Amino acid sequence: MVRLPWRDDPDEPTESDGTGGSVGSHDAHPDAVVACSFQDGTLAVYEDEVVIERVERSRFDDTTVPLADIRGVDHERGITIGYVQLEVVGVEPDAGGLFSDPVNAYTVHFGRDGRDCAQQARDAILERMSG
Repeated sequence: MVRLPWRDDPDEPTESDGTGGSVGSHDAHPDAVVACSFQDGTLAVYEDEVVIERVERSRFDDTTVPLADIRGVDHERGITIGYVQLEVVGVEPDAGGLFSDPVNAYTVHFGRDGRDCAQQARDAILERMSG
């Protein structure tokens, strides 16, 4: 079976939270403020850090970033595929291209069904950065 990058992994159980985001990973992150399962990983926002857990097929490893090391969040809803990219101190963000989204260890991608959860995650990170 071929797994296309814009499709959810059929072996990973998820459930909808009614907001268009997949929250099956929230069970693995019960203390997270927001946890979203996206096509290339799970993004979990805590009070003092952000955790990105990658799906098995990802070329990137799991990443934990303290909020103190995050200087911004780039969020694009996209027409078909959107992304959330953490801007981390000391790491040059990937700019992507005219027809491609950024791809690096601090970026997760989502389809239309993940837009609301991505927005909630971005807002939660920005709130904790300023607060």
